[in-house]
Amino acid sequence: MLHIKDLVQTYPNGTQALNGVSLDIGRGMFGLLGPNGAGKSTLMRTIATLQTPTSGEITFDGFDVLREPEKLRETLGYLPQDFGVYPRVSAYDLLDHLAVLKGITGRGERKETVETLLQQVNLWTVRKKAVAGFSGGMRQRFGIAQALVGQPSLIIVDEPTAGLDPEERNRFLNLLVEVGEQVVIILSTHIVEDVADLCPRMAVLAGGRILLDGAPQTLIEQSRGRLWRRIIPREDLERYQQEYRVIAVRLFAGRTVIHVEAESDPGAGFEPMEGSLEDVYFRTLDTSRRSA
Repeated sequence: MLHIKDLVQTYPNGTQALNGVSLDIGRGMFGLLGPNGAGKSTLMRTIATLQTPTSGEITFDGFDVLREPEKLRETLGYLPQDFGVYPRVSAYDLLDHLAVLKGITGRGERKETVETLLQQVNLWTVRKKAVAGFSGGMRQRFGIAQALVGQPSLIIVDEPTAGLDPEERNRFLNLLVEVGEQVVIILSTHIVEDVADLCPRMAVLAGGRILLDGAPQTLIEQSRGRLWRRIIPREDLERYQQEYRVIAVRLFAGRTVIHVEAESDPGAGFEPMEGSLEDVYFRTLDTSRRSA
């Protein structure tokens, strides 16, 4: 269990990236959803002991992460949003080097670890190719391989599918599911679909604060009977935004579709709709902006 309590991160210039973040995260996939600049990467780096918070607590399986950062690093797998590689080093040699850094010094054990991981992430056939020459999806799969070195019990992946094509995204998400049952995996992303597809629990982070925390399906059900949709002329959008609480504006076949929250039928040609996690997310951000 990862326990985060009242975490605050204030930078020297006065920017408050985290403002009293508290979360309890158990085994399995946990989605941390939020817009760019929400504080997600700051939270991930802080959990990974790459930076020290201004105040707050982090414990993992009973020990104090902030007091014993080395203990967490022994059991941590981390795939940051951007990770560098040596330009001319092959996937096999780089993973072998990272295994040494992780403390796997025995040649036989290291060979078995490297070969198993490369096969698991479907990179065995390109093991002699430099990682710098990999496609985006291949690099992300290599990133998961290096995060899995040493059989970590906590894995952090930060914006892992940004920029991937649909096929590579699907392959990468399936890989996460395979490794995510027995360990704590935090998936930090601004892509709602990734959380909807993978995570039985999630939180929304924006402005450095946790705005929502729970099971996606439960959060969706809470909006039942309160969401309405209508196709409108694009030029009328501003008027509808003034008259109704518009939580999302979408395009369908080139037409403008608005999603509105209302306690009862707003009439005027609206029809009821089943909510989605995206609607929950947009409503949460809209509520936050209105109360700011």
